[in-house]
Amino acid sequence: MTFLRALTVAAAAILPLPALAAVEIQEVTSEGGITAWLVEEPSIPFVAIELHFEGGANLDAPGKRGATNLMMALLEEGAGDRDARAFAEATEGLAASFGFEAFNDSVSVSAQVLTENRADALALLRDALVSPQFEQDDIDRVRDQVLAGIAQDETDPQEIASATMARLAFPDHPYGTQLEGTRETVSALTRDDLVAAHGAALTRDRVHVGVTGDITAEELGPLLDELLGALPESSAPEVPEAEYALAGGITVVDFPTPQSLVLWSHEGIMRDDEDFFPAYVMNHILGGSGFASKLMTEVREERGLTYGIGSFLVPRDLAAQYMGQFSSSNDKTAEAVQIVRDIWADVAANGIATDKLDAAKTYLTGAYPLRFDGNANIAGILVSMQAQHLPIEYIATRNDNIMAVTPEDIARVARRILQPENLHFVVVGQPDGLETGPLPAPASDG
Repeated sequence: MTFLRALTVAAAAILPLPALAAVEIQEVTSEGGITAWLVEEPSIPFVAIELHFEGGANLDAPGKRGATNLMMALLEEGAGDRDARAFAEATEGLAASFGFEAFNDSVSVSAQVLTENRADALALLRDALVSPQFEQDDIDRVRDQVLAGIAQDETDPQEIASATMARLAFPDHPYGTQLEGTRETVSALTRDDLVAAHGAALTRDRVHVGVTGDITAEELGPLLDELLGALPESSAPEVPEAEYALAGGITVVDFPTPQSLVLWSHEGIMRDDEDFFPAYVMNHILGGSGFASKLMTEVREERGLTYGIGSFLVPRDLAAQYMGQFSSSNDKTAEAVQIVRDIWADVAANGIATDKLDAAKTYLTGAYPLRFDGNANIAGILVSMQAQHLPIEYIATRNDNIMAVTPEDIARVARRILQPENLHFVVVGQPDGLETGPLPAPASDG
């Protein structure tokens, strides 16, 4: 029976919801003042809940980097009157699924429960949120897992590049260090540090809630108070402002491998900027997913310098980056870096061809409804919209915003946000002809 229930939960997480146009979002506010966005879907006896608490690992106290990450990993390792084993057995017995994760700007909690077990499953989740045990044996065991992950990251070119870029871009901010912490900070964390991190990260004034499935607005209100009402109303810590500090240049991290991994960046655009939609469409054309982007065409298809390359906007809560990545053999890395610089400069100066814009609009508007492919996904979309301070009608208007982007918008935004002279490339490998320092002058200038 447990296996069949688990299959029901898994299937309900991926079964398609009604057509995008039929997605109706209700705003529900509990008697205790907790607000959630709800999409009712009674056809499947299943509910997905997503919780997003603003602040995240940015709230780590000085010298306690990694506390929020370790705390979140411990929430289901014993809670209420159940130890880690009893909590896991109770979760399995109810065919429930919980997830707890830390990010720099937030912590997230996911729950997928069957209607018939909803009350008992959410009581279990409440214990994890409100009354985690933080027993020392569990702390030590999970700490060892985190330390093993940190050790593994120290030999992973992707993680080395990301950590190096973060340190250079945000040297005086939590963004500049890995949220998992270091061997030294994680090893020194105490139970009191985890209790403090719990009190700072999980508060009612920081929470956004998205719910999808077999539940009504009338049922959801009391559930919100039961699940979250015992959390503290607010916490004292304030997240410091972030200032992007990285100038153009190249940083080479020596790593013995036949291929170099390249990560590049300059300052980006925030999500609430009025130019975000043109920037989003422009990036899809420049370096978005698939094989049709300008970077993929010119760096892979025409020159064979890499198997894959892409660029992406990274709008965080406190700072934004425009980033990209590729890998190339050491003897071709320098050429690929130069091609990226040339493409960046060309689009900044000349914008994008109209046919490319039309194709991008077709793809981006056609692909959007495919995101709404299950209760769990749509609950995540609802909570993400709230976290980004988007209006409740965003789903209905998003594609209109895409279609409204003009070639003139693309040209204007490209001139504004593409900064060829400020590109900084972090190269992990042993690239021929590249070394740490300023960007070399283009060949045409030499």
